[in-house]
Amino acid sequence: MIVTEDIAAARAKMFKALGDRTRVQIFDFLRERCCDVAIGEEGDVMPVQGPSFGEVCCHITGKDRITSTISFHLNELKDAGLISVEKQGKYMICSVNRPTVAHLAEYLGQPEPQRDECC
Repeated sequence: MIVTEDIAAARAKMFKALGDRTRVQIFDFLRERCCDVAIGEEGDVMPVQGPSFGEVCCHITGKDRITSTISFHLNELKDAGLISVEKQGKYMICSVNRPTVAHLAEYLGQPEPQRDECC
């Protein structure tokens, strides 16, 4: 398989994003989540496909407010394509980008290329 510069750059960005302990904790937290429900100020209920920024921050830091550090880490994961962030009303909803993670898992699970000769 020929790896283009774009594919190599995207993979490097994903590994770089996962090269930070806090981002790994956030990513693991998001991978464990599915199908939350958000309740708005007026009692309205809406389905949510992932936790809000606030829930992530509370889980990672124990604080009930989003810190700039957590926001930075979430944006790094988003920029690497590992998570998606969607605004739903007053909420920013986070979820794992499953197709991207599946691609990365496939890449990591590929067998080593067969070589006739070694260096």
